[in-house]
Amino acid sequence: MKHFDFKNLFTFDLANNHQGDVRHALNIIKAMGKITKEQDIRGAFKFQFRDLDTLIHPDYISKKDIPHIPRFMSTRLSKEDFKLLTSGVEDNNMITMATPFDEASVDMLVELGVEVIKIASCSSFDWPLLEKVASIDKPVVISTGGLPLSKIDQLVYFFKNRRRDFALMHCVALYPTEDNALQLNQIELLKNRFPTVPIGFSTHEHPDNYQAIRIAYAKGSRLFERHVGIENDKYNLNAYSSTPEQINKWIEAYKETVEACGGEERSPAAPKEKEALRSLMRGVYANKEIKAGGKIKKEDVFFAMPLQDKQLKSGEWKEGLTTDRSYVQNEPLGEDVASLEATDEEYIAQIMLQVKGMLNSSGVVIKENSAVEISHHYGLERFREFGAVIIDCINREYCKKLIVQLPRQKHPYHHHKKKEESFQLLSGDLEIELNGKRYQLTPGDIVLIKPEDWHKFHTLSGAIIEEVSTTHYNDDSYYEDEKIARLPRERRKTKINNWELL
Repeated sequence: MKHFDFKNLFTFDLANNHQGDVRHALNIIKAMGKITKEQDIRGAFKFQFRDLDTLIHPDYISKKDIPHIPRFMSTRLSKEDFKLLTSGVEDNNMITMATPFDEASVDMLVELGVEVIKIASCSSFDWPLLEKVASIDKPVVISTGGLPLSKIDQLVYFFKNRRRDFALMHCVALYPTEDNALQLNQIELLKNRFPTVPIGFSTHEHPDNYQAIRIAYAKGSRLFERHVGIENDKYNLNAYSSTPEQINKWIEAYKETVEACGGEERSPAAPKEKEALRSLMRGVYANKEIKAGGKIKKEDVFFAMPLQDKQLKSGEWKEGLTTDRSYVQNEPLGEDVASLEATDEEYIAQIMLQVKGMLNSSGVVIKENSAVEISHHYGLERFREFGAVIIDCINREYCKKLIVQLPRQKHPYHHHKKKEESFQLLSGDLEIELNGKRYQLTPGDIVLIKPEDWHKFHTLSGAIIEEVSTTHYNDDSYYEDEKIARLPRERRKTKINNWELL
């Protein structure tokens, strides 16, 4: 199933800025299409659909003193008008989007072939409308202005249960929204609460505010929306709609922020940064004459700038290194003094630091007295390829464990004769092969593994799995690979007794 990509989507909301004038609306569409092309972005152009004959009570349709109704009636466009405008959006290579305010408008957007549905904040708890929208197989963007968190929870699970592609938009329904009312921390809150849901930013700040989008991106927003229009001698713009010139600056602010924020994962430092840091590092120098082949003690060396080419860094020093040759006093020790091959203790420390990092990122807390075991089927040196870290929580008539796999790690084919177990993926991704059938798990998914079921699993980005089972027995794992099967348990398992010290 192909999912809609909400990432880096810029929505230009026409609202009533067409002023009931189709030609004026087409000019706005063309202007936004030009920006979309020149800025090389994914642009969506959004209409607002209202079946005014049914949306407004017949006793009020002619009233002049009711908010919004006079403006809606005076700028009314027909279905044929919107058909022409929708074609204009497609001709300008933008995604078509519409906000329906009633069920008849949902039918109209389907008839016109609109690609994405937007739910306005005022409709985000309109259940008759939401039921209609959820019955349509189209991606949905939902604004959350004014909603308490409990109702946002309800919205999320409503659309998840109907297996719809959807995104949430942080929104403040004030027109315009003053800087002190933007509530941009809510973006981070939504991102943390719903980690699998795309989060966006759709408020109505002043059009010349280019800081809000910078902060919104840094907080985690990945799709954005603004009201747009064109001002001329005939039509004026309201205080929260942007001109093409302001939209260009808005997108430039976004691009500058994306560049400044950099990647979302931690990559190696740039060569210039490494060079700058190296110029400030200390090297290891002989404090006195050191003979070849001897063990170096702390009193034999001192640490000082500058760090010279191919010299041992102070951070690489440890007691007991063996000299590669003789050294005279004040001579820099060579980098070859330190072996590049890790000891078992170093492997274990590296493994557990990575596991702790994954647990910290996912919010899973482990107590210091937890029983931890590194399962390394082909040795510690191949652990990053094959293995898992197993944290025992309970082992009685029932058993609970946490299984942590690092990115791109595999666990080989095996089965149990006594134990029945269920895996629930808490975080990350997992593919499990069960009796020759493959299952892709996403967070929350559960798979049952019965006694005698052959199973293996692997992950691409890393996985934290909760295992609930019957009693665990140390002699109840049977591996397909005879190399593993013949190894005594202590050769393929390493117990960790000092979790907090690692």
